[in-house]
Amino acid sequence: MQSMNTDDPFPVDPNSPVEDQQLTVRAVLVGCILGAIIAASNIYLGLKTGWTFGASLFGSIIGFAILKPLSRSAPTFLGGGYFGPKENNVCQSAATSAGSLGLLFTSGFPAAYQLGLLSVHPKDDIGRLITFTICCAFFGLAFTQPLRKFYILKLKLVFPSGVAAAYTIQSLHVGKNAEVTARKKTKTLIYSFIFAILLRVVSEYAPGLLWDWHVFYALNRIGWSSAIAVESWGWIWEWTPAFIGVGMLTGINASYSFLGGSFLAWAVLGPIIVAKGIAFGIVENPSIPGYMNYMGMNLQNPIQEPSPRYWLIWPGTLMLLCASFTEVACNWRSLYAAMRSACGMLLQRFSKDDVVDDIVDPVPEHERVPFWAWGSVLVLSMIITCVIMGVQFGQNVGVTLLAILFSFLFSFIGCESSGRTNINPVTSIGNASQLIFGGLGRGQNYSIKRGELLNLLSGMLTLAGDMIGDLKTTHLLRASPRAVFVAQLCGAVVSIFMASGLYVSWRAVSVAVSSSTLPIPPSSGYAAIALGLLAVISVVAKYNAVPPKYHDFYVVCTSVIYCLAYFADVCTYPVAMFFGSTIAFFWRRMFFNNYQMYCFAVAAGFIAGEGLGGIVNAVFTISGVSGATYGTSVGCPGNVYCG
Repeated sequence: MQSMNTDDPFPVDPNSPVEDQQLTVRAVLVGCILGAIIAASNIYLGLKTGWTFGASLFGSIIGFAILKPLSRSAPTFLGGGYFGPKENNVCQSAATSAGSLGLLFTSGFPAAYQLGLLSVHPKDDIGRLITFTICCAFFGLAFTQPLRKFYILKLKLVFPSGVAAAYTIQSLHVGKNAEVTARKKTKTLIYSFIFAILLRVVSEYAPGLLWDWHVFYALNRIGWSSAIAVESWGWIWEWTPAFIGVGMLTGINASYSFLGGSFLAWAVLGPIIVAKGIAFGIVENPSIPGYMNYMGMNLQNPIQEPSPRYWLIWPGTLMLLCASFTEVACNWRSLYAAMRSACGMLLQRFSKDDVVDDIVDPVPEHERVPFWAWGSVLVLSMIITCVIMGVQFGQNVGVTLLAILFSFLFSFIGCESSGRTNINPVTSIGNASQLIFGGLGRGQNYSIKRGELLNLLSGMLTLAGDMIGDLKTTHLLRASPRAVFVAQLCGAVVSIFMASGLYVSWRAVSVAVSSSTLPIPPSSGYAAIALGLLAVISVVAKYNAVPPKYHDFYVVCTSVIYCLAYFADVCTYPVAMFFGSTIAFFWRRMFFNNYQMYCFAVAAGFIAGEGLGGIVNAVFTISGVSGATYGTSVGCPGNVYCG
């Protein structure tokens, strides 16, 4: 079976023209528009799953489809002129940045409104929403630059979307059949995009037949009575194009590990803690004997009577933190060298040791992002954030600076997870941050209402995500990080206004960590400590007892630990990823050239299409013509509509 290089820059094509202008107005403008579309798509995906996805593949292919014809037909002053792969990379980077800030609002503002901490109507807070979004918009850009050498050049993480975007862009521009290839990829993406939208919309009217297959409920109906227990634990087959597409990008290593973690949570630990009387479910449908709901987040008595989902949150969160930070600690020398190199002469002037930068950077000096550029963005962001948080929300400067510090620390987790699995675990990171700042609020003797609000805001600051995946694409295409940095800045400005209306609920955790006592069941806390230590031991063993040639295989073991945190509330998505990665594996093994041509385009269309299909469903719901009104409940448990 042929393989793809995901570590080193692509060879230079001697027949390709030299790209003198990588950063152009046309690339940034089109990229920002495409990013706005992805931001809208992420409203639905964030509300549904707690995860958001980048716009790299969508921006790469659709950006090419728009700009390539324009470059040939339009005069120079209207956007004409040569359009190459490096400028295409700038376009997709702007798209990623413009669609990025939706992930910040998977935690916070909806909870604030549900708890009555802000105005009755969000439109009355539009000014505060925009200014707070400004606080979060640029940290990811600044943090990404010093982490580039560590995660891309040293650890050489895959960043599946970044690699997929790089190979897609290269195939669109390079080779004798580049034009034919471009048309095929563009059509494939559009077809898969439309298919995903239609499936999401149509399935709303027959969810039990077209979307969720309740296999174990059906087995229960035909006589296998104990199968209802499996249904109760959420083992449902869901035809979600977005997560099938994610599985196609991440591959079997990560996807199978995700499924293994979900099995550990919902087929092993969950049933054990319920059987032992440690956690409790509620009756889902009295008409179906044995049908329970274990996914609830009822916090009436979270210490004595937690749900399995709530109980599993804390071991999953601690394992995620321990594994990620241990990974960083085991590579401290490389990280220090990368940070020192990124900061340039400023840190070298004060350095007294002889730590040598053993990471070779293939980017020419004039194309790198200088320290003063990303450093000034970071400093200005810190100043603006402290002012806004103090004036508009009454938050102490020290707490704000602490939130910024944790934002940097948690960016390691985002890079580690995105680099290996293509998913940024914002829910798990948010759990950890809210626990920290909830404790700080109690220590400052804040009122319950003020403590809850500041807890939510500080938690969102820590989710100022990274955009390092774009730099993986930039690395493979030998493009300019400096041009990408400017494009991302422009995209971030667009994202400020797009993201102000995109926020996702996170109520249960917000209430819990603001209570007067630490609301973690003792048994959950002990399990968290034990499994956190296991995560540390696992990573340390990887670097000290496992030969480097086996590290790629060993990632499977540590990913099982990670994914318990990711999937402690659902089983359908790891199953869908398992399905997508299995299809991609055999597709690649049996039809490699066909796989290279179409796989990434199909995955990108699936991911973007489901999100926009969800928005269409939301419009139908508001209009009173949704599936809940006119759809059928055939195939749903108890004949109750399950859309």
